[in-house]
Amino acid sequence: MLDRFNRRINYLRISVTDRCNLRCRYCMPENDPCMLSHEDILTFEEIRQVVAVAAQAGISKVRLTGGEPLVRKDITALVAMIASVPGVDDLAMTTNAVLLDKFAVPLKEAGLQRINVSLDTVDPVKFRDITRGGELRKVFQGIEAAKATGLHPIKINCVVKKGAERKDAIAVAEFCGRNGLEIRYIQEMDLEKGDFAVVEGGSGGDCRSCNRLRLTSDGKIKPCLFSDLAYDIRELGIQPALEMALGNKPREGSVNQQNLFHNIGG
Repeated sequence: MLDRFNRRINYLRISVTDRCNLRCRYCMPENDPCMLSHEDILTFEEIRQVVAVAAQAGISKVRLTGGEPLVRKDITALVAMIASVPGVDDLAMTTNAVLLDKFAVPLKEAGLQRINVSLDTVDPVKFRDITRGGELRKVFQGIEAAKATGLHPIKINCVVKKGAERKDAIAVAEFCGRNGLEIRYIQEMDLEKGDFAVVEGGSGGDCRSCNRLRLTSDGKIKPCLFSDLAYDIRELGIQPALEMALGNKPREGSVNQQNLFHNIGG
């Protein structure tokens, strides 16, 4: 399907939860954020219905995000449900990989094809500081499990403040080179200020070729990460919400004052 600027929209990013097992400084507030109640979160069947309608309209690529998607109970069941939708030929997930060593095999068996792992440093002390307590060894174990399982490609999302020349970013790139992983540098973003840039090694952040819509964990279809526009599938219905998001997708991002990264997915 095409938006009003003749961009082909074929990619749906789905935030399956606003919860996470880490507290990364650029993503989560230091104190526990206000979380959605259980009844506000979309059920697996609702998510599958959105994917089915979107696939009929031309969505072929789906990515599961969070929060951290692996903390959502029975996440492998959702992966299997989405993988069974006709027209979905690319099913991926973005994860911090802390739990991936336990989930890699069942995720692959359920139909997940590839993953992106968030990793900003390979220094255990710095990792613990950035994530407010995370253990880097668990991430490494998750990556190794994904490699052994055959999830491919494995891409590393490395958030940087001043470009890829930063010391930690170079070390992450070297780690990727030694382990057959693909590196992507993501400039640290600010939703409220509208600060974003094109992803180095990827296509995100380039408004001219943006091909995505987003589904939040509480059922809002958003046409743009850096926009307050959102269309509720429960209030409007899936098809109308999808059509409104497509029809009102802006030419380029501006600001988003309604969301935080943990409840929308990066």
